Amino acid sequence: MRFRENAPTNGAFLFAREITCYNSYNSNYRFMKISERHQALRLRQQGFSMKEIAKRLSVSKSTVSLWVRDVQLSKQAKAVLLKKVKVGQLVSAEKKRAVVRAREATYLEEARRELKVKPDQGKLICAMLFWCEGTKNPRNGLTFTNSDPQLVAKFLSLLRKSFALNESKFHPCIHLHSYHSSDRQLDFWSRVTHIKKSQFIKPYIKRHTGKRIHEDYQGCISIRYHSTDLARRLIATAKAFLESA
Repeated sequence: MRFRENAPTNGAFLFAREITCYNSYNSNYRFMKISERHQALRLRQQGFSMKEIAKRLSVSKSTVSLWVRDVQLSKQAKAVLLKKVKVGQLVSAEKKRAVVRAREATYLEEARRELKVKPDQGKLICAMLFWCEGTKNPRNGLTFTNSDPQLVAKFLSLLRKSFALNESKFHPCIHLHSYHSSDRQLDFWSRVTHIKKSQFIKPYIKRHTGKRIHEDYQGCISIRYHSTDLARRLIATAKAFLESA
């Protein structure tokens, strides 16, 4: 058998074929990427969001961002994107509201069961005090406002006994007249509430009304505890009690 001169050995032949295949693969890969980039540019110009483009082309959002960063959007494309953003915000807000409504319904049902099985009198009194003197909108947390030191002290005592609290979440604000001493009233309300003075926010000073000074009036305090969950639980307990009356 005769062999052709300079014929490659088996190893050299396989290596050459692998190089050819690799170059072919790279060429196809580069072509695919160029094609996808052109699609991304076209979609962006039509008003598609980067998230939508990434999902449609099965690439990362960061890659899409790199591809379309220089695209100048037309007024029509901007209008399309703005409409999608507004719709997305509405959908997101409605989902959040649904979650909150479901949580409030759960708390109300728990309060009803607790009231039937083993009512906690201290917790009920605390909830009713909050219902009368607290905010009904729990989105900013728990707020209880009153000028009676004994009532404020009793509410806080019952609140601490009924729930596991994080004392650092208390940030009261005292409302004073111009004739009050801020430092003296801060000392007073800190003793009443057992809350550190460093946790009080800047006092609110009411303008002097010209009426006579009430020497025994200690000002008004707004107890603020940053927990929407706690506020919703108190409201649920109060509602359950009022339903049963």
